[in-house]
Amino acid sequence: MADTQFRCGTIAIVGRPNVGKSTLMNGLIGQKISITSPKPQTTRHRIHGILSLDEAQLVFVDTPGIHLNGGKALNRVMNRTASSALEGVDVVMMLVEAGRFTDEDARVAQLIANIKVPVVLVINKVDKIQPRERLLPYLAELGQKVKFTESLPISAYDKKHTQLVINTLIKHLPEGEPMFDEDMVTDASSRFLAAEMVREKLMRRLEKEIPYGLTVEIEKYEVTPERVLIDALILVEREGQKRIVIGEGGGMLKQVGSEARQDLMRLLDSRVHLQLWVKVKDNWSDDERALASLGYQ
Repeated sequence: MADTQFRCGTIAIVGRPNVGKSTLMNGLIGQKISITSPKPQTTRHRIHGILSLDEAQLVFVDTPGIHLNGGKALNRVMNRTASSALEGVDVVMMLVEAGRFTDEDARVAQLIANIKVPVVLVINKVDKIQPRERLLPYLAELGQKVKFTESLPISAYDKKHTQLVINTLIKHLPEGEPMFDEDMVTDASSRFLAAEMVREKLMRRLEKEIPYGLTVEIEKYEVTPERVLIDALILVEREGQKRIVIGEGGGMLKQVGSEARQDLMRLLDSRVHLQLWVKVKDNWSDDERALASLGYQ
């Protein structure tokens, strides 16, 4: 007799910085919840993504990448955020890139070595390992380095492979009632998502260290019958960064605002009026009190 009991649980997605955790979560849900960019440490907060199906509800916990360099207070907060996400979840999904296993991957493996819940190891981009005969030794090597319940070698986040991941995760979820309404895809506030969308565009457009020295704070979020009015403040750490973020003749700021507004209109299903300002807040990323006031937990 088939198992028809509804299953529901939380799944922490962990891995080193820039391994593709947010891209994976967005692909599994089928909607953009977590921002992405080619730069490491794009994800700074713990973000929930919710997938509701007929037979199960999967609540994903996207986390910052776990990195070795303690660095500034922001880096330490992100490491604490990622580590604390392992507490109380029902399944852990660790993501690695095929053919690679860095010291940061090893640190993640160390963190999950003694947890008491199932660990699903997702190995992405296995098609990059050529010739194919090299894949088996690599998988055997991973088995010595990571303690996992089940492993899933996949080549892409396409429909076939994401369905395989979803089916595997459901097997390991406990039986239980859904935690969220079936039409919810995240429990993050619209204010938070608006700040993240603006920061994503900045992360994608700015070079070198500048993206890591900025954050975004929503100063006004007002819903009217015609549109959503959003005022966003971009905080940087130095005057030179402010000039670069604004750009020549305000060009960079206009481009970022235009791109973020398009994403927000899709996300909020509404017209959006978005205004951006830039302000210098000295050394905010290395100040624990400033980080707390900006919502970094």
